[in-house]
Order: sequence, then structure tokens, then C-alpha cells
Amino acid sequence: MQTHLKLPHIDAFGYYQFVTFRTDASVDAYVSKLLNEHNLKSSIKQYKIDSYLDNSENGTYFHADILEYLYNFLKSLDGNLYELISFVIMPNHIHLLFKQEKSLPETLRVIKSKSAREINKLLKRSGKLWASEYYDKVIRDEEHFVKVYTYIKNNAPKAGLRLEKRFYSKYEDD
Repeated sequence: MQTHLKLPHIDAFGYYQFVTFRTDASVDAYVSKLLNEHNLKSSIKQYKIDSYLDNSENGTYFHADILEYLYNFLKSLDGNLYELISFVIMPNHIHLLFKQEKSLPETLRVIKSKSAREINKLLKRSGKLWASEYYDKVIRDEEHFVKVYTYIKNNAPKAGLRLEKRFYSKYEDD
């Protein structure tokens, strides 16, 4: 696998963050090529990666018991690690919208390490579950918040997936 430059991450305590992270097995040659594309704006790059992953079978672990575990796990961190607004669990990646209460690296470290241990147990596998890198974007204003929230809510249906146990919103019944 090719290496790529790390994306700049912005710690913004008290601000809303849009974060995307993916399974390590989903990072194939096409995703690596996009990650190494230095002339592409990071939001465009992330959109292309997300669109590709919505249809990729690589690293698709999040079904059935794993999906249920992740759904409950991400909700359980609300109030301790972040103020959870919304998330969607796709088969090989996750989109989160939250108000940051801890440092961004610490938040992602906790989410990834705890969930990786449990998911590997449930799948009866070992090894790296999550890709090291993640995408984050500080929410600039209400219009940006609504755009990101709508993207998260529509991501699963757009990919032909049911929302049940994939989509969570503090604003809607789940």
C-alpha cells in the first residue's frame, strides 16, 4: 500500500465536527490514489472516496451484530466523549457529526481502539480494523451544519441501504 501525507486535523473544542473514518481493508489502490492526489481539494477528495466506498465491497464488516454493536457503542459515548448529533454506519466507513468535548485525536483513538477490539472479537479475527487516517471538517455555520446533517441522513438510502440501526440523530426517533 502506498503512503500518503497526513491530512491536517483541526481541534476545535466546543465546535461541531464532521468526521469520517473507514476500515483499513477498504483502502484499496483507487482510494490510495485519491489520498495521494495533492492537487485535489480535501472536501472533493473525501467526497470521491465516500462515493467510491458506498459501492465497494472492500472491508465491509458492518452488518448484523457488528452493525448493532457499533450503533449502540457510538451512542454510548454521547456526553462523555462528545455531544452526539448524528451518525451513519455504512458497510465500510462511518460518518459522525458531533460537538467536540475532548481532543479530536483522543476522540478518534477511543472510538477506534475500543470498537476494533470488540469488532475483531465478534468477527473472530485479529489485526488492524481501522485505517489510520480520518477526515474531519469543522462546521462553519448553520448552513454547513444542515448540509452535513442532510448528507449523513441521506448517505445510506442513496447507497440502497435501510436506515435502521445505521442512522442515528438526536433530532429524530430511531
